[in-house]
Order: sequence, then C-alpha cells, then structure tokens
Amino acid sequence: MSIIPDDRKVSLTPSELARYGRHLLLPEIGLEGQKRLKAARVLVAGAGGLGAPIAMYLAAAGVGTLGILDCDSVDASNLQRQIIHGTGDIGRFKTAAAKARIFDINPFVNVVQHNVLLDRENALEIIGAYDLVCDGTDNFPTRYLINDVCAMLGKPDVYGAVFRTEGQASVFYARQGACYRCLYPSPPPPEHAPSCADAGVLGALTGIIGTVQATEAVKLITGGGKPLIGRLLVLDAWQMTFREFEINKNKACPLCGENPTVTELPDYGEFCGINKREALEYGISLTELKARIAAGEKFRIIDTETRARTLKDFPDAEFMTEREIISRAETFSKDIPVAVICLGGKRSAEIILRLKDAGYPGELYSLIGGLKA
Repeated sequence: MSIIPDDRKVSLTPSELARYGRHLLLPEIGLEGQKRLKAARVLVAGAGGLGAPIAMYLAAAGVGTLGILDCDSVDASNLQRQIIHGTGDIGRFKTAAAKARIFDINPFVNVVQHNVLLDRENALEIIGAYDLVCDGTDNFPTRYLINDVCAMLGKPDVYGAVFRTEGQASVFYARQGACYRCLYPSPPPPEHAPSCADAGVLGALTGIIGTVQATEAVKLITGGGKPLIGRLLVLDAWQMTFREFEINKNKACPLCGENPTVTELPDYGEFCGINKREALEYGISLTELKARIAAGEKFRIIDTETRARTLKDFPDAEFMTEREIISRAETFSKDIPVAVICLGGKRSAEIILRLKDAGYPGELYSLIGGLKA
C-alpha cells in the first residue's frame, strides 16, 4: 500500500509524461505510480555519500518535493564519493550545491533547503512536513533522532549506513515492523564508532547503498514491491556478497514496544555517550562557554565547519580548517582562551589534544557536542 493518499495524486504535464516514459511502461509503477511520485514529499537527511545518489535518483524519478538537509559545506575530501557535488562547489553549502544539481537533473522537482542541524528542537517540525525520510547521516545521535521522530509521527525511515567497505540498508517503519531501536537498543561506545574521516570509506559503496535507499523510497511511495521492512540488507562490497537478516519487532522496545518509555525526544549526545567522553579532557559545555562570555571573559572562538555562515550563539567566531589551526596556533594570543567548535565535538577535541601535545601554553577548549549543542 502506498504511503501517499489517493486525494494527493496530481496530474502530469505532457513534458512530464515524456520525461517519465520508461516508468510509465513499467506495470509496477505506471501512470498512477508516477502521479504518486509527483505528489510525494521526501526528506533526504544528509547531502553526502549516501544522500547524493538518493537525491539524484529520486529527482530523476520525479519525486515532487525533495527536502535536502545538511549544515555542512563542500570540502575537497567529499568529492571521492559525494557525486552530487563538483570541484566548483568546494566551499559552497552542500544544500545549495545539491539544489543546483537536482535542478539540472529535473527542473520539475521542488527542492527545499534545510541548511540546519537536525536536533530535538526542530526535528518534529521538519520531518513532520514530509512523507518519509531517507537517512543519509553518518552519526548515531542523528540516526536515533530520525528513527524516534519517524516512529512518533508514523512515518517510514529509509535507513542506510556505510563503514569502510561494508554497508547496510533497511526500512524502519514502526507502524508495520521494527524500528531502529529494535535492531540497536543502545549505541556502541563512541570510541568504537569512527567516522569516515577516521576510518575511510569506499566511494562506490555509498552509491550502492544510497541507490538501494532511493529504490526503497520509490516502492513505499508507489505502493509496490516488497520494501525492506523487517529486513536488514548487508553488503560486503570488497567480497561482493549480500546477506539478509530478519529484524523482528521488539515487544519490549522503549519506543515502539507494548509499553513505551521514550515518549519525548531525549538528549541524544548523552544517550550516545558523546558528551561524557568529550568532557573528560579540555571539554567545555555550551552553557558554561556562554556564561563565561556573558560575564565578560574574552574567548577566541574558532569554527571548523560553517565557513561563511554566522553562528547565532557566537557571531564573532572565525572559520579555520584543522590545518590552519595547527599551523597558526603559535600566533594566537596565549592570554585569550581558545574554544574550537566542530560538528559533533570529536574532531575539535582531537585538535585540542594535538595542540596540547605540541606544547601550546594557553587555555584550550573543545565545545562539548559541537554544533549539535
């Protein structure tokens, strides 16, 4: 059954009929399925390795509204796998680069840019505007957040993840099957969850998993096929083997079980153990940093993520790459404390440790939780 109600179906123009001709020939999609695709609203969370093929294939397929959510800007290191971006996009916001590429693929698609961090303050509102979410994020706090909001709102969460040369995909839809918490009741320790920047990733693998996610979204929208609800597809790309595992709904799941205890969105940094780990050495909370500044203490705030955009909490923050921070540290005033901000707090903590190991004499802090805070 399609997740798009009958009263949402729209008509197709002659130009669209010509563009989607190969879909119209498929009995699995046809005219009715294509109308549902045009009526659909899909949020692509993350415009990176997974989000790139998801967004491009859903745009080509004729999904009427695509939301692209990402707060990062394009870096040269992204181009090995994030094929929605090009060399000319380096330094540009990923949402803007993705929108331009999507418009080139299919100008009939309405692209909504969400150049923000998804958090428990905005997730219900943002996800609530869409029929489903394709999760192309790369961290556990956001994966749990997307799962929880989708379960609470009764929407499908089309999940994908990659690590080095392995990937996996599923559809978490609490109305019909298991949710992400049924499969992973608790996150791994932060030290056992390295990012692509730490562990590396096979670029083509993200294309395979992202394309699987796009296919699952098309099936959910058109109401055809057998979605990956209650199933986990696991790929070892280096050996080119696919395995499938059954995911049973956990009756004791704290979110979608018989007696749920997760009825409000929790602090996902705390849940995933990130804040605790980062606070052990040179960490400073957002509350403490803002309080010290409000009390008149002067800080040098260095933002490693947002480039041209102004941070609402720290409008005087200056952008520097990790390399620039390390190379220019000797020019910093040692009488002014330095606070470094990254996306989630991990990379900034590593930068601080490198500076301390190199003998930096001044006060150094890493913002606990990073931009997510």
